[in-house]
Amino acid sequence: MLGSIFIGLSGMNAFSKGLRQISNNITNINSTGYKATDLAFVNLFGGAGGQGVAMSDGRVDFSQGELRQTDRDLDLAIDGDGFLVLLKDAQHVFARTGSFEVNEDGDIVLAGTDYKLTVLDSAGTPTALSVGSHRSSPPQATTEIKFADNLSSSAQTFTLSNVKVFTAAGDSQNWQIKFERTPTSPPGEWTVTVTDGAGASVGQQTLRFIGSIADPATSRLSFGSGAAAVDLDFSVASSFSSGDVSTLRISESDGYAAGEITAMGINDEGVFEISYSNEQKKTLGAVTIATFTDLQALEAQSGGLFTYEGANGRQFLTSDSDSVGKVVSGRLESSNVDLSREFGELILVQRGYQASSQVISVSNDMIQQLFGIRGQ
Repeated sequence: MLGSIFIGLSGMNAFSKGLRQISNNITNINSTGYKATDLAFVNLFGGAGGQGVAMSDGRVDFSQGELRQTDRDLDLAIDGDGFLVLLKDAQHVFARTGSFEVNEDGDIVLAGTDYKLTVLDSAGTPTALSVGSHRSSPPQATTEIKFADNLSSSAQTFTLSNVKVFTAAGDSQNWQIKFERTPTSPPGEWTVTVTDGAGASVGQQTLRFIGSIADPATSRLSFGSGAAAVDLDFSVASSFSSGDVSTLRISESDGYAAGEITAMGINDEGVFEISYSNEQKKTLGAVTIATFTDLQALEAQSGGLFTYEGANGRQFLTSDSDSVGKVVSGRLESSNVDLSREFGELILVQRGYQASSQVISVSNDMIQQLFGIRGQ
């Protein structure tokens, strides 16, 4: 009977721990990236019979939680399998999701921590990601302007105003490009006159069309001199008769001013990308994704982080691999706790605790009865 008391105590102890695990799951239902731990019990066996029950180390449920949209490009999550790889003092930690920010050194870190987001370098090693040396986009001088669409062969004049031309220092001028022809001009021949923003002449040259196609000899006109020269490319422009209406336009220009960061995040290929105010973009590498042969070997830490001892069974990949998921911006993974299941487990644990306590109560009554017999 004394053994029954200890067996009942083992049940009460196990179910108390089970209640603690269920409580932890339920209270973390709104914790970003939290992974629920399954409840499991094992029997204790020894000697002549069963010796009670104990709560076993439950398995962590690594199934994906709901990906919730946010308004921050540096809120990151993985759609599919894998973990983000973070780095601090040469130590790797892993996370399914997280809100990131730029610290004073330009590193992309998990908010409120010093854990740095990593990208995979050419050697396949996770390297801390930093935008410190990429806070601005340097200017580029205009060297080529490409034109497309139609310069009406039946018109006498056409003007393109406010054509931006940039210097190597990022300064800009608004050129005016005027196309003129006279009734006595040879068929398909135009005089192209370029003036700068102050009205000063930049140059004048002849553009010729053979039929509706630009003459290869004049399809590329250079204005300016030396390093400041700008080529006007008409090779894909046309010249059909369309009355006085011309649709000639600039399709591409290679110059731009200096730019500041306007946005940063992960593009569709899982690559960290910066956008600048001068409409330029820069990529800083593919975000590292870790996979593990045995997910249960991961050790849960606070804040939705995990650690992993050793390097065996671990692999570093990127979003372009078919064996892992995709890193996405503007998303956070919610907890994967199933509340209805936890409430069901709660009932079972309560009943188990109640039954175990009843075993102790009955055993105590029997012992008291035994003492009563001895007293008689």
